[in-house]
Amino acid sequence: MTTDEQRRLMRANQANWDARTPVHVASRFYGLDQDPDPDRWFGAFEWDDLGEVAGLDVLHLQCHLGTETPAFARRGARTVGLDFSGASVTAAREIARTAGLDVSYVQADVYDAVEALDGRRFDVVYTGKGALCYLPDLERWADVIARLLRPGGRAYVVEFHPLLNALGPKPAPGEGPELLLRHDYLGDGGAVHRDATYTYTDGPAVEGATDSYEWMHGIGEVVNAFLKAGLSIRRLSESDELPWPRWPRMERTPSGWWRLPEPRIPLLYGLLAAR
Repeated sequence: MTTDEQRRLMRANQANWDARTPVHVASRFYGLDQDPDPDRWFGAFEWDDLGEVAGLDVLHLQCHLGTETPAFARRGARTVGLDFSGASVTAAREIARTAGLDVSYVQADVYDAVEALDGRRFDVVYTGKGALCYLPDLERWADVIARLLRPGGRAYVVEFHPLLNALGPKPAPGEGPELLLRHDYLGDGGAVHRDATYTYTDGPAVEGATDSYEWMHGIGEVVNAFLKAGLSIRRLSESDELPWPRWPRMERTPSGWWRLPEPRIPLLYGLLAAR
């Protein structure tokens, strides 16, 4: 059950993502001033896990700018993106319009998605990298996903591995090359408060709401939340690649992503479940 305090923290996150949006829209990291390719944010293992999506109804939860969402529409899916940031949804609609893609976007908290989507059901519910840390209650989240899926529908989560989060997803100023555990791997430690003037992208400082709150979630917590919601686990994938170079010594791979030369550790995971 989401508490009043957690709701307050999530409202702070919403204000923070509204403030981040203009910085991200203008950043080189997202490259929206060029011809943004949504496929560059996906690993090959994701499409292997998901399978064919043409002709399916796909919902992308916590879609932010919608930089990934059009990849489903390009593959012939009827695609909807949902995010709690009004500024992000506005930007996502413009990105889709510019690309000439038929993608619908809805502004809503993920916990309110069933009501915001008027009870519509989907064949695939997808959530991408860097989303779960902004949710305090994974059991409620998984229950929402189960209610959004048609019978036989699939839920797919692709997230930064908790090991990467424990190492720190972005280098701190002056940080050396050593791989050191800096944060908890497991959750249940409450919200982690961050007050950051700059985001994970390049670009100017965030103006306005700089406070945000994150919750740590181990893979076991995600799996158990799905199982409690009545979903069956179909596949778990781990990847040693990232779409951006988190450490300077990472090497470019044939996929265009980045990998540590050693040690080989999981940096992303994909979890497929079915209703």
